[in-house]
Amino acid sequence: MGSTSTDESETRTGVSSYDRESEIKTFDESKAGVQGLIENGVTKVPRMFHCGNSNDLTDTSTKSNFSIPMIDLIGIHGDSSLREDVVGKLGYACEKWGFFQVINHGIPMHVLDEMIKGTCRFHQQDVKVRKEYYTRDPCKKVVYVSNFSLYHDPVANWRDSLGCVMAPHPPKPEELPQVCRDIVIDYSNEVMAFASTLFELLSEALGLNSFYLKEKLGCVEGMLLLCHYYPPCPEPELTLGNSKHTDNDFITILLQDQIGGLQVLHHNQWIDVTPIPGALVVNIGDLLQLVTNDKFISVQHRVLANHLGPRISVASLFRTDDLTGEGSSLVYGPIKELLSEENPPLYTDATLEEYLTHYYAKGIGTSSLLHFKL
Repeated sequence: MGSTSTDESETRTGVSSYDRESEIKTFDESKAGVQGLIENGVTKVPRMFHCGNSNDLTDTSTKSNFSIPMIDLIGIHGDSSLREDVVGKLGYACEKWGFFQVINHGIPMHVLDEMIKGTCRFHQQDVKVRKEYYTRDPCKKVVYVSNFSLYHDPVANWRDSLGCVMAPHPPKPEELPQVCRDIVIDYSNEVMAFASTLFELLSEALGLNSFYLKEKLGCVEGMLLLCHYYPPCPEPELTLGNSKHTDNDFITILLQDQIGGLQVLHHNQWIDVTPIPGALVVNIGDLLQLVTNDKFISVQHRVLANHLGPRISVASLFRTDDLTGEGSSLVYGPIKELLSEENPPLYTDATLEEYLTHYYAKGIGTSSLLHFKL
């Protein structure tokens, strides 16, 4: 890595002239994100983004016969045999991979294309307009920020994000950025309808009533839309677009452009999630692994930095952060119908408030599962 010799020299002398805290503060206060660095003509990756001696960038090779499962939803509403076949494939994908791609999901191609374009328009508009949305206030429903946990993570990622809480209490239309307002609303409605169908199929794959995950656990009641923007990187060998992590939700539905870079860890190998026009990527989150008592698995994934770009992806995270009313007393634990003497509970029950308190205290990007393991 480019910083290794300097790091080793400072280790030997015991003296470091590098003030990481100051660099992070200056970057954050610019409110311009990584895109602002590109706009200012940066040709070197600032040190706050360097992975250094971390093994995060090792083994980037994906020379493997593995490819994540592809699931075609055509005909599932009118043909019981087709639906049964899809449910079986979903179960396999969730148990063995934690990742899969979906085609014929019902969202029109023009909506997918416009969502990518709308995300690009937001991040490429004049920096003065972008800055109006830049905040780390967790109570805001519309947030533009670079690295949500910038001050807690060991290294920063080469990525900016626009986040919109679209359920259960979406922002007023005028609160959304004008350049992508209509498509954010339209895409969110489409992806929530798709998620409703998907959770029915996942319930059936668990051997439960079709509406179990939707109605008993409220899996489609909360949705966070994250519009990610990965600018072209001058030194992609030094940093990552997104460090390896698992998602702290039930499921994530991802729309990605054709640049590539998303990888999933499978059998200790990093496997490319190859972009397919019209397909959506779905992955299991920590919360669904917990409630299914490890039947469905939440796995590590990452995004490589790239000379090419920008790379655009739009992640819909299905979870709820709503602690108002009855939300705070909602209990998450292994689904009782899945338990037996041969399959005892692996996790303790926790209220939504307890789960979220731990989630935010530990920092975004690391798994919550160990904390609740019995």
